[in-house]
Amino acid sequence: MLVLLPPSETKSEGGDGAPLDLATLSFPELTPARERIATALVNLSGDLAASLAALGLSDRQVDEVERNAELFTSPTRPALQRYTGVLYDAMEIGKFTKAQRRRADGRLVVASALFGVVRAADPIPAYRLSGATVLPPLGGLRGVWRADLEKTLSTVDDLVVDLRSGAYANLADIPNAVTVRVVTEGAGGRRKTVSHFNKAYKGKLAAVLATVPREPGSVRGIVSVAKAAGMRLEPTGKLALDLVVE
Repeated sequence: MLVLLPPSETKSEGGDGAPLDLATLSFPELTPARERIATALVNLSGDLAASLAALGLSDRQVDEVERNAELFTSPTRPALQRYTGVLYDAMEIGKFTKAQRRRADGRLVVASALFGVVRAADPIPAYRLSGATVLPPLGGLRGVWRADLEKTLSTVDDLVVDLRSGAYANLADIPNAVTVRVVTEGAGGRRKTVSHFNKAYKGKLAAVLATVPREPGSVRGIVSVAKAAGMRLEPTGKLALDLVVE
């Protein structure tokens, strides 16, 4: 099973790993696209005004452009430690045992505008690039990623649980992936999509799926694992689940 997570705009600082080497990342068939985007991002950083405009940043976020300029020279750390924010906080990665971390490293994959997808243990630097960015001179990133990323994600042998957010889901379609919607249930059973705490609930679900000793291999198995963890996960279609929360 692969649990496909969204990335985060925020990244942790520093790291003690060697500088980025694209050839060492998982899914090596994505290396050519990664090289194109990384090169364009570094080149863009040479023009501060253009970088701020393309990345949707303010004058107070110049440090984000500096990060991109140092993409190939700054230290790296595992992707699961690089990405931060609500979803990753909710996973409580620091509480994983060694056995749980090994399972998580094998099951968790993070969607990325820069790298396509990376596994939890892949060493990456801090950077700034979102899935909705139009990156000079490449244009919209869907056009760069779609063919290669769809091929990679549709041909993996594992069951894929897709927890990506909209901008990253737009980069590539995964026809056979299981999708999860976070909802509340009101009077009469009417369900409403959760927006504010969506990431936190998906983070909790991701942690459960990533660390459970017996890996589920079907939608029914995913539902059973969630139930054992006290989570209400219900099928709404062959490959669609509702995570019902209070």
